[in-house]
Amino acid sequence: MSTRKDRLKKLVEVQEQLKALHEMRRAGFLAKAVAAGQEAADIAARFDAPDSLSTLFPEIYQQRIAAALAERDRNLEAARLETGNLATATARTNMVERAYRDARREHERQRSDRERLELIEQKFGSEK
Repeated sequence: MSTRKDRLKKLVEVQEQLKALHEMRRAGFLAKAVAAGQEAADIAARFDAPDSLSTLFPEIYQQRIAAALAERDRNLEAARLETGNLATATARTNMVERAYRDARREHERQRSDRERLELIEQKFGSEK
């Protein structure tokens, strides 16, 4: 059977992976939000260009700008939610790491106590 220390060590690794997942998802949402914002800006710039077809199809330009801005807002909201998930994962990771450090110290203390007892037993055993 594995010790508490070993189980906590594995749990720390899993929590680190989960934290990395949330970081990557947040970065992905932010990148998508920036791309959608840039798309809206590009369409708006083409809308104002003198050789644009915006005079013939202004509603299409407006729809695309609105859609790009809505996409940006959705991604920003998803990134905000992912930030909350990241904070939760970070807190869990920190708690598990503290528990692991405590278990490791306890394990080391018990091991050193056993070694001292063995030395004492050897000393008294050799005096008899």
